Amino acid sequence: MSSITVLLPVNGRRSEKVSELPIYQYSLQGVKCAGCVRSVEKALTAESEITQFSVNFADRSASVQTSLPAEKVCELLTAAGYGATIVEDDDDLEQVRLSERQHFLKTLNASIGALVAGAFMMWLEMSGLMPSLSSSAGLFTGALLGVLALLVMYFAGGHIYRGAVASFCNRSFNMDTLIGLGTGTAWIYSTGLLLVNLIDPKLLPDQGQHLYYEAAVMILGFILLGQALESRARGTTSEAIRKLLDLQPKTALRVKDGVEEEVGVRLLIPGDLIRVRPGEAIPLDGVVRSGQSFVDESMLTGEPVPVSKTADDVVVGGTMNGAGSLEVEVNAVGSKTVLAKIVATVRQAQNSKPALGRLADQVSAVFVPVVMMIALLTAVIWYWLAPGNNLGYALITMTTVLIVACPCALGLATPMSVMVGVGRAAANGILIRNGDALQLAEKLDTVVLDKTGTVTEGRPEVTDILFGAEADREQVLSMAAAIEAHSEHPVAAAIVEYCSNDGTSLLHAEEFRSEPGSGVAATVDGHSVLIGNLEWMRQHDIAVDELELKAEDAAAAGGSLAWVALEQKLVAVFVITDPVKADSVAAIEAFHRQGLEVIMLSGDNQKTASAVAAKVGIDRVVANVKPEQKLIEIENLQRLGKVVAMVGDGINDAPALAQADVGYAIGKGTDIAIEAADVTLVNGSLTGVTTAIGISRATVANIKQNLFGAFIYNSLAIPLAAGVLFPFTGLLLNPMIAGAAMALSSVTVVTNANRLRWAKVPGSQ
Repeated sequence: MSSITVLLPVNGRRSEKVSELPIYQYSLQGVKCAGCVRSVEKALTAESEITQFSVNFADRSASVQTSLPAEKVCELLTAAGYGATIVEDDDDLEQVRLSERQHFLKTLNASIGALVAGAFMMWLEMSGLMPSLSSSAGLFTGALLGVLALLVMYFAGGHIYRGAVASFCNRSFNMDTLIGLGTGTAWIYSTGLLLVNLIDPKLLPDQGQHLYYEAAVMILGFILLGQALESRARGTTSEAIRKLLDLQPKTALRVKDGVEEEVGVRLLIPGDLIRVRPGEAIPLDGVVRSGQSFVDESMLTGEPVPVSKTADDVVVGGTMNGAGSLEVEVNAVGSKTVLAKIVATVRQAQNSKPALGRLADQVSAVFVPVVMMIALLTAVIWYWLAPGNNLGYALITMTTVLIVACPCALGLATPMSVMVGVGRAAANGILIRNGDALQLAEKLDTVVLDKTGTVTEGRPEVTDILFGAEADREQVLSMAAAIEAHSEHPVAAAIVEYCSNDGTSLLHAEEFRSEPGSGVAATVDGHSVLIGNLEWMRQHDIAVDELELKAEDAAAAGGSLAWVALEQKLVAVFVITDPVKADSVAAIEAFHRQGLEVIMLSGDNQKTASAVAAKVGIDRVVANVKPEQKLIEIENLQRLGKVVAMVGDGINDAPALAQADVGYAIGKGTDIAIEAADVTLVNGSLTGVTTAIGISRATVANIKQNLFGAFIYNSLAIPLAAGVLFPFTGLLLNPMIAGAAMALSSVTVVTNANRLRWAKVPGSQ
């Protein structure tokens, strides 16, 4: 499997280093609860060659970064008592889907068989047809029921008992431990009762003459039914990745020596030429070499309007070709494609755990041993204090405590919500990199925006030029074009375009140097030239009095200024206007409705920045800031106790994006900004930030609901199972009802998490 460079959480924490080691994806089998997850993590932690890993209980998957062969990790997990299958591509994913479907049907059939057998045993007991255990007929019938129960336990729930044995051997207790102890104790007690009656029926009182085979079988039936329903509901949470993978066609039409041949996409390499026919999905990333068409890039940008594509235009795999035919040269395959990187980001986020989830993990780590102690203590108390059938009461209460307390719901509470939330965000063109970004979004009270490319279009154009009295227009434009041609800044591009359209002569710039956030300098045609902001001029002791008043008027109207000095003398000022994005006003209004203070940081001058802020309703402006000052501004806000989101798109925003509590990168920006951010907005729209915050808050609220429900369930269920109400009501919780309740709690968590798929979030689909 090819290596990819991503950041993965290690036991819930984000790595500070980016490694080039390969990351393998695994589908896990036999992982049933948070205790199982702890066992898997324990096995992976013990191997020093594994640098990073994350385990997702919700979809039973794991991401492992290691120098070991992929198969070696499978062996480690098998030794820990769990199965693992490598998932490298969509074909493997399809096999996982089929396997999950088969598992669902097998579990459902096993639960039906157990429930039918248990119902028959209950009917036999309740109908009065069961002979007394003191008779030979009763002993024979009881033995048959014992064999039937054992067969059901072996064939329907054998994996549970094997898991319980493995958990004891590994000293890592889980759900199987509790169920195995509870139902196993019921069967052993009942079998022991038959053996005692075979010796002498008078050794035990009449109150103790009750078999619990039906309880063991019914408990298994309810638990298996819950697992089947949970598996069915859980399958919808991974739809985000499945839909993304389904976007890429399986085959492509390769053109070689003028001959077209249909081949598998995995056989293509960079440099291959492929034909994309009308209405087909583009197989891989590439560059159009011939043809013209409109391409639907909504899966990438969220924009419904098709984009025109002609020669030399870039196309992305998974987007949909329109009515034209295109010949495309492939330039990225496998994990290098945009679609593969998006899938990797979504997987990474779905496997990550916010702090709330790590709290649940810590509780689950000690939960099972504590429950076992409570169950044992309950049995001892009932044995000494219960009226009449002490042993029977002790068995019932111990079994009920063991069954009702399984931490399935607790383990599912966080990952289920994270999976659905991240998947919904991906469907809206929002790529969330880690779980902490989800949780922190709920606490945000301040959002800081870069101006160019974030609030504005990022496509500035020169709208006016102010010339000094002694300036030579042609000379100024020629020299400005020569020096700005070396810069990648959007303002530089606007100046070059304007000067080129004006028909200026081409000159060559030498000794070019750039000061980010200030300006550029070079020698052009033997002359020293400076272009930059007002502070850049003052740093070089250049007088600006001649054009300052006119420039201030232009800045007050919202224009950005690029001052030009030739041989230490001001000669011109370019007035550059960057149109405000159409949705910026609506986005900032949405920020205010979300209770956020909106601040804009800009390297532009105060008047220009203030004019833009006034147009869109921004609360506060900090202008004339350099890249390192943006980071300092974020730190200052955090020192004041603010929880800060930063939104930007340029290289100069990367430090601030990394420093912010949550960084949002506009997807049309630079790779560096995207790598530094916690959340990437693929469609480049500022409204995507409000949607991302809304989805994050809805997800965290859903996690809290799940955790609250799981904690309350266990807090109430364990005392009830222990018989705390018996002295007042004379009633005990039936072990079968306990099994049904435990299964229902897991199904409830899964169902509640899936509500996120339809929760109302402004701007979302």
